[in-house]
Amino acid sequence: MSNFKLLKSAVATQFAKMQQYQLFRTGVSKDALWDTYLGSFPAGSNPIYKERTSHDCNCCKQFIRAVGDTVAVIDGELVSIWDVVVADEAYQAVVDALSQLVKSYSIENAFLHYEKTAGVDHNHQLVDLAEGQQSIRWEHFFVNINKEFVKEEVYIASTLGKFRSSRDVFGRALKEIDLGTIETVLELIDQNSLYRGEEHKFVVTEFRQFKRKYEALDTDLAKDLFVWNTVVNDAHAGSIINIRNSVIGSLLLHIAEGYELEHAVKAFEAKVAPTNYKRPTALISKSMIESAQKKINELGLTSALQRRYATLTDITINNILFANRESKKVLTGNIFDELASKTSDNIKNLDKVEEVSIDKFINDILPKADSIEVLFENRHVPNLVSLVAPVDPTAGNLFKWDNNFSWSYNGEVTDSIKEKVKAAGGNVTGDLCCRLAWYNHDDLDFHMTEPNGNKIYFAQKVSPNTKGKLDVDMNAGGGQTRTPVENIFYNSRSHMTEGIYTLQVKNFSKRETKDVGFEVELDYLGSVTKFAYVNAVKDGEIITVAKFKYTHANGIEFIESLPSSQSVTTVCNIPTQSFHNVDVMMLSPNHWDDKAVGNKHYFFMLRGCVNDEPTRGFYNEFLKSELDGHRKVFEIVGSKMKTEKSNDQLSGLGFSSTQRNSVTVRVKGSFSRLVKINF
Repeated sequence: MSNFKLLKSAVATQFAKMQQYQLFRTGVSKDALWDTYLGSFPAGSNPIYKERTSHDCNCCKQFIRAVGDTVAVIDGELVSIWDVVVADEAYQAVVDALSQLVKSYSIENAFLHYEKTAGVDHNHQLVDLAEGQQSIRWEHFFVNINKEFVKEEVYIASTLGKFRSSRDVFGRALKEIDLGTIETVLELIDQNSLYRGEEHKFVVTEFRQFKRKYEALDTDLAKDLFVWNTVVNDAHAGSIINIRNSVIGSLLLHIAEGYELEHAVKAFEAKVAPTNYKRPTALISKSMIESAQKKINELGLTSALQRRYATLTDITINNILFANRESKKVLTGNIFDELASKTSDNIKNLDKVEEVSIDKFINDILPKADSIEVLFENRHVPNLVSLVAPVDPTAGNLFKWDNNFSWSYNGEVTDSIKEKVKAAGGNVTGDLCCRLAWYNHDDLDFHMTEPNGNKIYFAQKVSPNTKGKLDVDMNAGGGQTRTPVENIFYNSRSHMTEGIYTLQVKNFSKRETKDVGFEVELDYLGSVTKFAYVNAVKDGEIITVAKFKYTHANGIEFIESLPSSQSVTTVCNIPTQSFHNVDVMMLSPNHWDDKAVGNKHYFFMLRGCVNDEPTRGFYNEFLKSELDGHRKVFEIVGSKMKTEKSNDQLSGLGFSSTQRNSVTVRVKGSFSRLVKINF
């Protein structure tokens, strides 16, 4: 028995070394462990003591059943508590047998224990000897357990159950979803072919990193250990670990299982998209691209795909409705009508705003105008437009009309809060729209408290009284995107209750310390007030954005709020809420040269208006009929073939003849007058 101390010490030392790493249990049964322990002693090395063998000890039995199945991975090798060297052949035979048994099973779960120790260090027994009673000290297996592996017994089963379930889900995902599938889904997200796909980009991108690490491992054991370590130790990987059970995981699995891409995406959209959703970007295959390229080459239109911002020198005087003096010089090279355009020294001012139709303005007012200024209101941001021309002036014509000019409404830049909400499926056309944006993985929540005390928030998304609704809620349950938005809207102000409304932002779950703060837009009937909060919002903290009084007669009146910019803001290099000079006024190119193809648009090209981002060169509805069979490909091509940035461009405000709208202009000629043009 004296050598048992050597065995006991070696096992305790091995366990202390293993606790520097993550501990696991293999699937060996407790009975098999104990039977192997007793059955592995060489003949004569485990004598009978009284009625049992000397090593048939309840204390040691409890220890072996409690921790005998423990393993760790050290330097890439699986090691057990029994991988020790003992200066006793009998004991060495026992530990070798136990080690072989334990490591012949796969890992079953993480190691957890309900006490800070396992086993009994020693005890004493009184025995009758010839010389009288004497106390004998018996040594037993015993170890101290680090606190990270100790948990209250009532929680161990549920914790291990969660670990096991997560391991199974994560392991299957890593096995079943290949890297090619992951890249395909990320490409769909980047080309905006998935409804609210941006929300899932973070999870898919992170899963790709785990998949790459997993594939770099050489053995099944190493891969299994990688999965277990992630599940047990990475508390921030919850959404990635459970990706297989998520809606984006179902898309990944369908593609990995060989579903047609179109069918896989439709199945995804059936789960997440509203019934009226129409995907803005087509799904295309390699063969479709090759077919479209062949058709473009046949028609000689390859160079026509390259587009740029149009300039004043690209157009002729015949295709404009109005040009100011400076523009006429560029268009004609002279000032042939300088005398005719001179105004009286005694210009009469008409302060009253006249309301006229666009046809009356063009026919009766425009011919007598020397200058025009347009009031660029906040609500006109979506009307910002640019004229686009081919880079190659000799290029063939892509379009249904007899010129190679197109246009792009570019006021709603892709990073605007309104555009993000719209892309997420939110309502941006209600009478009152409140939009929240932030830039990290925190879970911010939008709250609107109504006059009767009712609150619109994630737990009650629709107000039973006013029909106000929270229709976009991001980053709940885990950081999914670094560009999240939320949206509360009231479709009709007639349903709103008169009284005090309070708009607040709460940090439901703080996850980051960088890119803090948030922005809010309050859009009432097109008048936008912007608020910014630049500080970090603490976990659980509530920030009041604005309190406002609503009445049917007066609309919204702010009582208190964060600092705001009642929206004198600069878009496309020009400030809103102010008048700007019109260089030229024209119809859209599909109505030039006294020909009409499709809907008519009226363009007021403004001095100094510069879209500082590339804009789309064409849209499918512009293309000539010969290209109809390749519309899916051209949907993608059009989104990618954008103009280069340019300060020399014709940009301004555009209005469609098919949409109700209005704009206020200041016209100078024989009279100075304010005119509200109705479209």
